[in-house]
Amino acid sequence: MSVIVRLPSQLRVLVGGAGEVAVEATTVRGAIEALEATHPGIAPRVLDDRGALRRFVNVFVADEDVRFLDGLDTIVEAGQTVSLVPAVAGG
Repeated sequence: MSVIVRLPSQLRVLVGGAGEVAVEATTVRGAIEALEATHPGIAPRVLDDRGALRRFVNVFVADEDVRFLDGLDTIVEAGQTVSLVPAVAGG
């Protein structure tokens, strides 16, 4: 089932400049793995050495933060958008 992964500008260089990439996946983790398989270098920037979501990366499925759902095991349905969003801090 095809889902869209929306990428921040920092990661677009790894996918030829595209802001969105379609992948076949049923979970957020599967979407990241599929993206990594076709565009190496994405996963290490999103996941830590244990395979957990990095602290400064937010992931949303249909505008819902996956940290408040099932994390990387959050199910994605065909046509949904998975957005990778860097955390923003300031002062």
